[in-house]
Amino acid sequence: MGLISKWTEDGREAPEPLEGPVVGTVLTGTGLWFLLFLGQLPFYGWFADHGHTWWVWTCAAGGGLGLFGLWYVKRRAAAMRRDAASG
Repeated sequence: MGLISKWTEDGREAPEPLEGPVVGTVLTGTGLWFLLFLGQLPFYGWFADHGHTWWVWTCAAGGGLGLFGLWYVKRRAAAMRRDAASG
């Protein structure tokens, strides 16, 4: 039996994947990363003095990657709606 299968090892059918408010979840996470980035900017000098500037840039990267994720999940949701409408 392959790794990706509709059936589990003991013969029961695997449950369908859960679909939730994916766009809202990604949007919330992206917003939190950007808020953390903006909240740390006034203390950039302290972070630089202590060798922790990576904290600031990690938050910036999280926000940037979140924007990519938001683009991706919106396209995915649109494709799923088109697929459901076509039948």
